[in-house]
Amino acid sequence: MANDETPAASPRLHYIYDPLCGWCYAAAPLIHAAAGIGGLAVELHAGGLLAGAQRRAITPQWRDYVLPHDRRIGELTGQPFGAAYADGLLRNVGYVLDSEPPISAVLAAGVLAGDANRAGLVMLERLQRAHYVEGRHIADPAVLAGLAAELGHAAAFGEVYRQMSGAITQAHIAASRRLLQQVGGHGFPTVALSIAGEPPQRIDIGRYLGRTEAWRAQLIAWLGSAPPDGAAAAPFCAPDGGGC
Repeated sequence: MANDETPAASPRLHYIYDPLCGWCYAAAPLIHAAAGIGGLAVELHAGGLLAGAQRRAITPQWRDYVLPHDRRIGELTGQPFGAAYADGLLRNVGYVLDSEPPISAVLAAGVLAGDANRAGLVMLERLQRAHYVEGRHIADPAVLAGLAAELGHAAAFGEVYRQMSGAITQAHIAASRRLLQQVGGHGFPTVALSIAGEPPQRIDIGRYLGRTEAWRAQLIAWLGSAPPDGAAAAPFCAPDGGGC
């Protein structure tokens, strides 16, 4: 994975995501592949899909809404969805989906490891698996602490998580939303590539869903030149929770 100490003028892939965004889960193999390209830094920007006033309690209607998207994601990418998620978590009527706690966990993992993006991505991938495969409640601090312990962050995670929660996480979300607007993104995931210190340009990740090797090859090619100007429409989760 890319080192967070990569010089500022080096290529940077800005990934605007949310832990509870199904299309971000679809894109997870592509982001993982990008993080393995030498000299390319992957920067994480959490957008708060279901944060604050957008938090959402599970209802039968919500389950009926998201399952067709999940099926499409599985068909396109091969990403797994577990029975504990589809027939467990999504039937837990009244459970509140909240993006802020898992975002705080991603930030805390980065602080503890000293490399925010590398460790943050590892935590994000673990959170996505816990949610979509294991059907776990990733807004629950106790669940987050258990996942952090799996990743070797047990000792100080609780304290750092509390520090990252609230104002710091909310400021991070606000900055991510500003970046989303800056690059012309419409939802999550949005990916933008910055080369040689130039402003990030949005690129189309949707056409590469399920095509990880083609995506990796294209990224390497862009690093030798420049990304295309703009991007085509791709599946995404809208900032108000639509499309997920």
